[in-house]
Amino acid sequence: MPITVLLADDQQLVRAGFRSLLRRARDIEVTGEAATGDEAVRTARTLRPDVILMDIRMPGTDGITATRAILDENPATRVVILTTFETDEYVFAALAAGASGFLTKEVDPDGLRTAVRVVAAGDALLSPSVTRRVVGQFTGRPVRSPGNDRLAVLTEREREVVKLVAGGLSNDEIAARLVISPLTAKTHITRAITKLSVRDRVQLVILAYEDGLV
Repeated sequence: MPITVLLADDQQLVRAGFRSLLRRARDIEVTGEAATGDEAVRTARTLRPDVILMDIRMPGTDGITATRAILDENPATRVVILTTFETDEYVFAALAAGASGFLTKEVDPDGLRTAVRVVAAGDALLSPSVTRRVVGQFTGRPVRSPGNDRLAVLTEREREVVKLVAGGLSNDEIAARLVISPLTAKTHITRAITKLSVRDRVQLVILAYEDGLV
C-alpha cells in the first residue's frame, strides 16, 4: 500500500507544488490538504495519514501546536515540519511537539520524497544543519542524577551505539566504527528506541544528552 500523506500549508501554490512532486512517486499518495492548523487537526483525525508535511506558520493554530494535538490523538502519525525558518526556536519546539523530521522548503524533490519514506518507516530525518543544532543544544546542559539513569535498561553494546548516534554518526558510520554491519547497527538502535520508549532517533539523542551518556 502507498504511504498516505497530508499536506498542511496556508499557501495553495506550495501545496500544489508538493502534491506535484510527490505524485511522481508510485509509493506515495497525497490523500488530503489543509490550509490552517485547525484544519490539519480535523483532517488528520478523519484521514489518519501515515505522514503529514506541516508548515509552521499558518493562520490561527500554528503547525507546532497542530503537530502536538495530532500526535496526542494518533501517535502513529509521522510529522515532517517544512519551513523557511531554520531557527533554534522552531527546531526545538517542533521536536518537543513530537515531529519526526524538520526540513527547510529549499529541500530538493528527491529529498522531499526521501523524507516521506524515511519517517514513514519509523526513522527520524533532519537536515544536516539542524542535526548539528540538536547536538549542540544539549552540550553542557546539567545531566540527571545517576540514580535516575533511564539508560540502565540498555546493554553495553546498545549504550555504545546510542552514544555514537548522539554524536551524529549515521548507521554506516556506526557500523564502520564498531566493525559491524549497517543492519546490525540499525537493529541496536531500534532495540534501544523500544527499550527507552522514545519515538525515534531524535528523541534518542535528546535522552542520551539529558542522561549524560555524551
